[in-house]
Amino acid sequence: MLFPAIALMAQEQGFFKTGTNLGVQMRLAAPDFKAANSEAGTAALQRVFNDTLWSDLDQAGIFDLVSKSLYPSAVPATPQELCAGTPGCPAMNAWANAPVNATMVTVGNVGASADQLTVFGWLLDAKNPQAPPVLGREYHEQASEQNARVVAHRFADAIIQRLGGGLPGIAESKIYFIHSNGPGAAKELWAMDYDGANQRQLTHLNSIALSPAASPDGSRVAFTSYAQGKPDIAMYSVELGRMVSFPRFAGTNSAPSWSPDGARLAFSSSMSGDPEIYICEASSCTAPRRVTAYRGPDTQPVWNPKTGAQIVWVSGRASDPGRSVPQIFEMEADGTNVQRLTDGGYAVSPAWSPTVPFLAFSWDRRYGPGAPGAPDIYIMDIANPSHWEQLTHNAGRNDYPSWSPDGRHIAYQSKPGRACEQIWTMLASGDKPRQITHSGCNTQPSWSK
Repeated sequence: MLFPAIALMAQEQGFFKTGTNLGVQMRLAAPDFKAANSEAGTAALQRVFNDTLWSDLDQAGIFDLVSKSLYPSAVPATPQELCAGTPGCPAMNAWANAPVNATMVTVGNVGASADQLTVFGWLLDAKNPQAPPVLGREYHEQASEQNARVVAHRFADAIIQRLGGGLPGIAESKIYFIHSNGPGAAKELWAMDYDGANQRQLTHLNSIALSPAASPDGSRVAFTSYAQGKPDIAMYSVELGRMVSFPRFAGTNSAPSWSPDGARLAFSSSMSGDPEIYICEASSCTAPRRVTAYRGPDTQPVWNPKTGAQIVWVSGRASDPGRSVPQIFEMEADGTNVQRLTDGGYAVSPAWSPTVPFLAFSWDRRYGPGAPGAPDIYIMDIANPSHWEQLTHNAGRNDYPSWSPDGRHIAYQSKPGRACEQIWTMLASGDKPRQITHSGCNTQPSWSK
């Protein structure tokens, strides 16, 4: 029998896993795609494709991937080799029964010829072998390892969307982040694939960049820049591959956040004295409107990604006299109906799930002089702020969570001891933590489509 506290923890974990569509996992067999020919280069592209596809499916959070050690020795390259769609053929039994016990099986082949990469892939129902393939895809790209990765991402996303309740996969999504070569070095805006591959520098301002925020359509990244000597909101166009103009205001201006339709920006500014939350039209931002007016710093606004009608943000207004200890609040986008969400400790960096009313944030619950511990990533039910769960557990200082577009994953920065910060990802349940940057110092991820 579970003790009450353990039972409550198990209930909370089940609630959040269900809410993030991470509950029951489908058992999936994903044998390596076979080489379609013996042309030079095929083996290398085949290896890249297979490694990428396996990693994408493993990180999806909705599959129980069957270990390859349990697979039959004869691996198919086409549905016909498993008699898919043919009644009375037993070839699928080895995959549907013990020890594999797969519900679904992927099969396919990879070939390179005349500088062209060709991939055929199928998803088959192992429990219903007489049915036609659940999914079939054909890809043709210029032969390169990068394109082998891209094709694997696309096929993985097709599988995830078909079997994951219609939510699009994230294998082709991007993460924007801040990179520096070490303490005291310039901090620039960078981008990478969701799994840490293809890291590349975007800005060359030789200054300090902070708090990147990708627009909902992924076409722009707003961030905080010190390039003009003080913190201001700056804008990078992904489509144009360069900086674009954005108004500057008096005081310090930081922590931009996009409304879900991409039409407005919320940010923190001290243009009128105390740092407050302002909102303006993203296209011009000529007349920012202040929506908070309370003594104490207000920063890190985040919109409700479903409605655009509410904002959560960080404020020091609840602090004891003489102390500015941040807490997380919620309000209507016009500044009314203010509600406090966190109760005690040091709570910052809220991130609102794009799919459900859950909030990820960084929280040092035992904050105070001489108190042990460090900030960890938590997840909260906004409708019931007392309902929360801790996702990271004292593995360094963890901050700046950012949700994946499908709401099943969270990127965050972690600093173990004196080492540089690095970016990690994990499932929204806290499972499968994975470090995706390793060189230099890397912080403040912003996950984009």
